[in-house]
Amino acid sequence: MFDFVGVLVLIVLAAVFGFLATRAWRLKNGLLRWGATALGGLLTLAPLALLALALVGFYKLNQHYRNPVADVQVAGTAAQIARGEQLAHVCAGCHSPDGGPVLSGVNFLAKFPFPPVGTFYAPNLTPSGDIQDWTDGEVIRAIREGVHQDGRALLIMPAGNLRNLSDDDVQAVVAYLRAQPATGGPTPENRWNVLGAIFMSLFDFRTAQSPVGQVTAPQPGTPEYGHYLVSIIGCADCHGDQLQGKVDNGQPGPPAGPNLTQIVPGWTEAQFMTFFNTGRRPDGSAVPDETLNDGTQRPRMPWDEVRGATSDADLHDLYSYLHSLPPVASPAP
Repeated sequence: MFDFVGVLVLIVLAAVFGFLATRAWRLKNGLLRWGATALGGLLTLAPLALLALALVGFYKLNQHYRNPVADVQVAGTAAQIARGEQLAHVCAGCHSPDGGPVLSGVNFLAKFPFPPVGTFYAPNLTPSGDIQDWTDGEVIRAIREGVHQDGRALLIMPAGNLRNLSDDDVQAVVAYLRAQPATGGPTPENRWNVLGAIFMSLFDFRTAQSPVGQVTAPQPGTPEYGHYLVSIIGCADCHGDQLQGKVDNGQPGPPAGPNLTQIVPGWTEAQFMTFFNTGRRPDGSAVPDETLNDGTQRPRMPWDEVRGATSDADLHDLYSYLHSLPPVASPAP
């Protein structure tokens, strides 16, 4: 993808301001000559700097990766589909127009706060969407390694978390994607403009990962399995790499979450279960909502998505893991 018009505008602006700067240097009045030339020079450098950032951004958007594609054929058993439907709740926030189980895709820019970077869609993952022509190995690579069928990096795809999916679980997700009702059609093409390329240069949203080998999940019923769930759900995105909490720095990305190493050990397991069943903390307060660009509201902490992706036994393991963590100091505000 490349915005020829936007790049040409930056080149023309740089040329025009450069010409004006050379003309200003011919002024006879010394004060005016230096002032006008300096201003013209700054106005010339500005589009040149933006052009450089845009070219770097377009390079990132079009960079290709050579991650190998596994030769795998998912069986699509009833058990796989059921497990995959459960795990697919972690995908609903971006790929479902209504938060439901059918991942028919959304206009990402219309739903989430984002600058006007062009057009950007979370793709339709039902059988009538793009992946109908993908092999199961290509879908697995996209999920766990963030690489599109054509080799480009996927954007804002949590492959850094989903690379931890076990072989059994990632195949279950593919089985569910294939079994969904066909809804809608192919996803419209993403077209990033110059502003989007500049934004990409400053905030890299590529999610391509190194190739993933064989992954086996820990034994359910253990804190280690709870750790596995934390890694694939992506708790660290909001709560920090040690779950120590984050401070909102105003940059794009997931909302800053509190310190789980100090909060969860103070909850009973019953209170933990109540939180994920109702969205209410032990003091009875509810998780605050956030309003998306399209006017819909969702919990700032997606407890309902986590609940949808987990069974009671999973939540027990999740609680056991979080309850076992040593307290970590929260980051300074």
